[in-house]
Amino acid sequence: MTRRPNILLITADQWRGDCLSTLGHPSVKTPNLDAFAETATVFEQHYSATAPCSPARASLYTGLYQMNHRVVRNGAPLDDRFDNIARAARRAGYQPTLFGYTDTSPDPRLLDPNDPALQTYEGVLPGFSVRQSLPEDDKPWLSWLAARGHDPNSFDTIHQVETESGQRISRKPPRYSKDETQTAFLTNAFLSWLGEQENADAPWMAHVSFLRPHPPLCVPEPYNTMYDPEDGPEFAGAAIADQEATLHPLVAAMQENQRVAGHIPGAEGHVRDLSRTDLKRIRSIYYGMISEVDAQLGRIFRALETLEDTLIIFTSDHAEMMGDHWMLGKGGFHRQSYHIPLMIRTPRSSVANRVSAYTSSADIFPTLLDYFEDGPEHAPDGESLSPYLAGQTPVCWRDAALWEFDYRDLMLKSPHHFPDEAKRASPVLMSRLGPDWQYVHFSEMQGLLLNSADKTQRPENFATSHPDHVLDNLEKLLSTRKRHNDETLAGTMVWDYYPA
Repeated sequence: MTRRPNILLITADQWRGDCLSTLGHPSVKTPNLDAFAETATVFEQHYSATAPCSPARASLYTGLYQMNHRVVRNGAPLDDRFDNIARAARRAGYQPTLFGYTDTSPDPRLLDPNDPALQTYEGVLPGFSVRQSLPEDDKPWLSWLAARGHDPNSFDTIHQVETESGQRISRKPPRYSKDETQTAFLTNAFLSWLGEQENADAPWMAHVSFLRPHPPLCVPEPYNTMYDPEDGPEFAGAAIADQEATLHPLVAAMQENQRVAGHIPGAEGHVRDLSRTDLKRIRSIYYGMISEVDAQLGRIFRALETLEDTLIIFTSDHAEMMGDHWMLGKGGFHRQSYHIPLMIRTPRSSVANRVSAYTSSADIFPTLLDYFEDGPEHAPDGESLSPYLAGQTPVCWRDAALWEFDYRDLMLKSPHHFPDEAKRASPVLMSRLGPDWQYVHFSEMQGLLLNSADKTQRPENFATSHPDHVLDNLEKLLSTRKRHNDETLAGTMVWDYYPA
C-alpha cells in the first residue's frame, strides 16, 4: 500500500484574494508565496462560500454551503451530524493537529448546559487534537510575551499604538517585535512539533490557522511603514459613502453598524465617516500585515523543502473590504468580502499551474477526501479540485461563483432600513458572480444586477433595465439550490444497509 502524504492546511484569516504579488497586485509583496506558487496550483477565482468567520469555516471544513450547514453567524453551532476534514482524517489514520483556532461552535445538544464551551463561539472542530491554541483573548500568546519580558499590566492595550501628529490613523508600531507576533508564535509552535515528526512511521496532518491579517490592524517594524499609503489601486465604489448607501437597504444598515474600532483599537466613529486618506493609511497597515504573515510562511516552506511527500494548502476563510465601497470588514454582497487566495502544492510537484475557473471554499473537503482515500459521511456541496491539481479540466464545472450572507443581525440592529415584508422573510442573500454580471437575490427585497467588470464607479442596479439577465440568474440560482438539497440518504434505500 502506498504511503499517504503528509497534509498541511494553512489558513490566514481575512486575506483578500487579490493581495498576492504573484497575481499581479501593484503594491503587495509576498515573495514567499510567490516562490511557493512556482510549484503549486494557483486558483485565481477562488471564493469563500459565506462570511463571517464561523459560517465561512463551517463551509471550509465540511464542504457544505451555508444553506445546508446552517451556521449563520459567529456562535451559531455546527450540527454534530456533519462530517468534517478532521473526522475524515482520523478515519484515514491521521491524527489531525491544530495550531490556532477553528471558530466552530459545538452542538449544544451534546453538552451539559453548564459546560463552559457554550459561553464562546471559539470551539474546536470535532476531530482535531490541539497542540497550540490561540483564542480571541490571545492568552497563550500573551503568556509567551510575558515570559519574554513584556509587562503583563500593559496587555489590555497591547495592540494600541502611539498617535501620529495630524493623523487620525497612526502607523506607529506596537510594543512587540516582528519576531513576537501571533503569527511568529504559532509558526514557532508548528516548527517545534514538525521536528518531532521526523522519525514518525505514519504520515502527519496539521492545520495552522493564523489570525493575521485579521484585525486589530497593527504590525511591528519594518512592516508598519513598508507600504506608502498612496500606493495601491483605486478604491472601488462611489465617490462618497452616502451614494453607496442609496444602492440597497443592506448597504445602509452595514454603514450604520461599521465602526472604526473594529479595525483600529481605541478609535472612534463610523467607517463611513473616514476620509480617503484615512482608508489609505489603514490599507497600508493591512498590506504590511500580509507581508508579515508571508515572512512566517517562508519559515514553514523552508522547513518543508526536504519533505516532498507533503500536500500543502494555503487559503483564507473569507476576505476583507479594506476601504472598497467605503467599508471595512466582511459580509454583504460585494466580491471583495469573498474573493480569497487558494494555492495547493501536491506531493513532488515541480510545475506551476494556474486555474481561472470559479472555485469555492466548499471544494477543500472533497479534495482532501481524495487524499484520504475515503468517502464523506454526508453529501458535500463542493467538488474535488483533484482534476485541476493533475493539470486536467473537468468536463463539467460551475460557471459562476456562489456565496451567501445571512443578515439577520443587521436587520435586528437597524430594522428601520428594511421594508416590513423583508422582516418576515428569510434574512439571507445569495450572490451569483459571473464574468460579466453579478446577481444578488434577497428575500422580499429587490434584487441587484451589477456589472461585475465595473470596479471603480458607483454601483448601479441594472435589474430593471435588464430583466432577461435577472430571470436567467434567478433560474440558475433555483437550479443550484435544488441541486444542493441534502442527498446523504436520498440516494440509497433502507435495505441497502442490510448485511448480505
